[in-house]
Parts: sequence; structure tokens; C-alpha cells
Amino acid sequence: MNEHSEMIDTVEIHHHYPTLNGIKYHYASAGKGPAVIMLHGFPELWYSWRHQLAALSAAGYWAVAPDLRGCGASQATGKTTDYSLINHAKDIKALIDHLGVKEAVMIGHDWGANIMWIMPMLYPATIKAVISLSIPFYPEIRNLSEIAASSNGKFNFLAFFGKQGAAESEFNEDPERFFRLFFYGLSGDAPKGMIDKLYLDKPADARLLDGIPEPHQLPAWLSQQDLDYYVTAYKATGITSALNFYRNNDENFHSLKEIYQKEMRLSALFIGGAEEAAVRFGSLEPMKKALPKLQKTIVLQGCGHWVQQERQKEVNDAVIAFLEAGCL
Repeated sequence: MNEHSEMIDTVEIHHHYPTLNGIKYHYASAGKGPAVIMLHGFPELWYSWRHQLAALSAAGYWAVAPDLRGCGASQATGKTTDYSLINHAKDIKALIDHLGVKEAVMIGHDWGANIMWIMPMLYPATIKAVISLSIPFYPEIRNLSEIAASSNGKFNFLAFFGKQGAAESEFNEDPERFFRLFFYGLSGDAPKGMIDKLYLDKPADARLLDGIPEPHQLPAWLSQQDLDYYVTAYKATGITSALNFYRNNDENFHSLKEIYQKEMRLSALFIGGAEEAAVRFGSLEPMKKALPKLQKTIVLQGCGHWVQQERQKEVNDAVIAFLEAGCL
């Protein structure tokens, strides 16, 4: 596929397809200026940053949003271990080198935040500052396999996504329903108490979408066109490569234990939704104590997991204010 452009939010988005770290990679970009690289999570794509591409480019930044390895238009590879956090980080370093910049500000959401948090540990001279959406920094690498195994008879997203074929089966039954309910169920638009039902009340043998009702209408932040984009992209690729984030927990834990001994002394910003599981059921205090240059922690009331899509204006305003303060 050749490079091409499209208009989104009245901004011209450019699409590029270089070979990076041995695979064909896709990234979208807009604007000129200091580089800001945005990493998506599961099951999103570069498209989840469409509003940030527009806002950051208008504010004088070079906004870059890749499809991570195996997602969207970026090449999928055959081995599950190809999708470890280390390999994803190597891809992003190759992208930074390809862009020809010495350093970049990095924004990550969901698994993209987990990649983002290790980038300054692996490549300290390359990352100027970090902005995390939804996933806080943990001073010690967590053993997600142990977390998945300790669900006490309740449904656990980590355990479910780690099962070969489980999420794929639900997706293949009805891809549009899969995305419609998953986006809705984890958003701030879901019925009150939904997050407790999904994380605390579902039995261990439940399926992913069990307990999530059909929305009467799509949330304001998710148009039918937006939904169609994700459905079309994942119908073309399947979701196994994207799910491999969850199928490398042991590899990630063992490969990152030593890396996590390094101090994080760069400027940081955290933005999360009050209805985000990592905020609601976790604690932001370890992050605050571990990051001496954490500038601000923002929790958006009524917001769920998909923070940069659900609350585009608040996220854009906070990110640009952080950047304009010089990321000091």
C-alpha cells in the first residue's frame, strides 16, 4: 500500500507504510513540530487517536499514531512471543529512528501505556516526557499471570483474553456486536454499576460480553462510522495478534524485572476515567511516590476506559497544557 492522506476533523492525516524492525508498519501523522507519538491499546488502532491527531497538529506538534504490530495495517507475525512488550518497544524505537527525531514525547493508552512506561527505561535518551491514559505506573513489574490466576472464582479479563480462541469465538460470531458492546460496556456511558458487575460479579466461566446490555443508541463519542472503522479493520485481520498482548504475561514479567529497577525521572502526566478499573479498583499512590516529576494526576468523573475518545476535549486540553509548559 502506498502513502496516502485523508481528512479527519478538518485536518489532513497522512498514512505511511515503512518497513521497521523487519516488518511492514503503518502509522498516521499530522502537523509539523516536536514529535508526539501515541500508542493505542486493545482493541483499538491508530484511529483511537483521531481527535488528538487533529488537536496536536493544530497546536504546532507533529502527531504520530501507529498501528501496533499485528493491528490494523501493520504486519502480523506468526509467533505469540513476537508480541512481547520488549518487541513492541523495539518497533517504537525503530519508528522514532525512522522519523529522524532525537527525542519524542510519548502518550500511551491501555497496553500502549504499558509499552510507553518501559520506553524511557530502555531508551532514556529518546523519550522526553510521558503521558499515560488509564494505566498508572507501577514501581515494580506486576506478574499478570498471577493476577489472572487469583480471580477467586470471578471473571477476569486477563485470564479470559489469555485463553486461546475464547475472545476470538465471540468476535467471529458477530464482529459488530463484539465492538459495540465492548466499547459501550467499559465506557462511562454504561449503566451505573456496570464496572462492578463486570469485574466483581461475573462468574469465572462467563463470556466476555455476558452482562453487557445493548445500548439504546451509540454513545455520543462513538458514531456508526467510528464503529464501522474498527469492525472493518478487525474483520480483515482477526483479533488474535491484538490479543497476544495478554498471551505474553510470563515473557513480559521475566524480561522486565531487571529493567524495572531503573528510576523514572522524566516529566509525566496521568489521565484516567473514574469508571476505569485501574483507577476504581487500584491505587494511584504508588505512581505518585515513584515518579518525582509527575506533574499532574487527572481523574475524569463519569468517564470509562476509552478516555481519549470519550473525553476528547478534556484530554486534548490537558495534553497541550502539559506540552506547552515545556514538560519540565
